Order: sequence, then structure tokens, then C-alpha cells
Amino acid sequence: MAKKIIEMSNIVKRYFVDTPNELEVLHGVSLEVYEGEFLAIVGQSGSGKSTIMNMIGALDRPTEGRYMLDGLDMSKVKDKELSHIRNQKIGFVFQSFNLIGRSSALANVELPMLYAGIGRGERRARAEKLLASVGMLPWKDHKPNEMSGGQNQRVAIARAMANDPAIILADEPTGALDSKTGRLVVDIFHYLHQIGGKTIVFITHNDELAEEADRIVTLSDGRIIGERKGSVRREAVSAT
Repeated sequence: MAKKIIEMSNIVKRYFVDTPNELEVLHGVSLEVYEGEFLAIVGQSGSGKSTIMNMIGALDRPTEGRYMLDGLDMSKVKDKELSHIRNQKIGFVFQSFNLIGRSSALANVELPMLYAGIGRGERRARAEKLLASVGMLPWKDHKPNEMSGGQNQRVAIARAMANDPAIILADEPTGALDSKTGRLVVDIFHYLHQIGGKTIVFITHNDELAEEADRIVTLSDGRIIGERKGSVRREAVSAT
């Protein structure tokens, strides 16, 4: 049986703690994700999807509960170590791309490797290979404002893969794209999952796309209210 790569137990997240405005967003969420799994987390706006993404991605800490990431108890990790863990273990893909506007596609993909201390020649070679894998090598010298939304998202996926993380965490990655472009982006995730062996956590409000995951978890008002298997099987296709 595949090992648990993410294990969340009774996660509670409160903001403005001990103030009159205290707000509890997650109410005892427990979630397990297995190595090599494609998991979709679905829910409407305000359900807590972004908050749980921040917990999984170690961008924020829970108020209560335990989070184990690839066997590491995240409550025992010091703040200064978190950025290293995020850089090495998790690749992030966001709805808004989060690319650096003044930098080329190539430079954007190189950036996580720069933070990891990888030399210039190796960075460039790997960045070009990753851009090629998502069909974006011809645009390597283009800046974000010179590319379409779908092109920017493919560059963002290449950047997420820069340090060969075990987990790809995608937060509404098709939310800003038209349906045809979104289909291409989701197919790239299937390729990374089936061919690359990556664990994918795909956060979306789109039930149709969620059905392509191995497993679907439904979040509502900060609680998991359902879990089921995906009903649509997509075969991996290369973006090139």
C-alpha cells in the first residue's frame, strides 16, 4: 500500500485569536493523501479551500491539530526551515500564476532552483527542459505580459516542477482560463501524475474537472462533508 505523504489530524484554524473578531475557518479537518495519488478538494467560495491549501503547503500553521508532511511533524519545524521544505517538497500552482512580471519565462522557471543553490548552467538546462515538457520552450524569452493566460499557467507548472518536488499543490489552476485552455492545463497535471509519478492535490470549485481525480474530498463551511472516487479516467498526453 502506498505511504501517506500528507496526514492532517483534527486541524483547526482560527484567525484574530483572543480578540472580539476571532474567526474559526477550519473546524477539525482530518485528511490523508497517499504518495502518487491525484486528489481533488472541491467546495464553494468560503468553504475553506484556500485555508486548507495554506495548511498543506506549509504557508500557514494550524491553530490546533497535527500535520505530518512526508513523515515530518510540521509543528516541530522552525519558521526558518519552512521555506526550505516548501522549496524542496512542494510545487505550487496558483490561479493568478504568480509569475514575476519583469522576468522571462525561463528566468521564472529558474527562480526556485536559484533559491536552492543550483548553479547557473544546470538551472538553465533544467528550466529549458521543463519548458519543453509543457510546450513552452519557444516562448522562453517572453515575459508574462507577452503571453496568454494559458501560456502563463504552463510556465507556472514548469516552475512548480523546478526542484522535482514530490507534491504538486494546485489552487484553482484553471479558474482564470477559458474551457479549452483549462482542458490543456488539466491534461498536463494528468501527465505529471501518470508519467511523472507526482502526488497532485488539485483544489477547485469545478465538479466536472474534479471527477477526473482518483479521489474527491468535498469541503463545506470548514468541514469535510463527503469523499468519493472520481468517475472519469483521463489518459496522460504530452503537452509537446
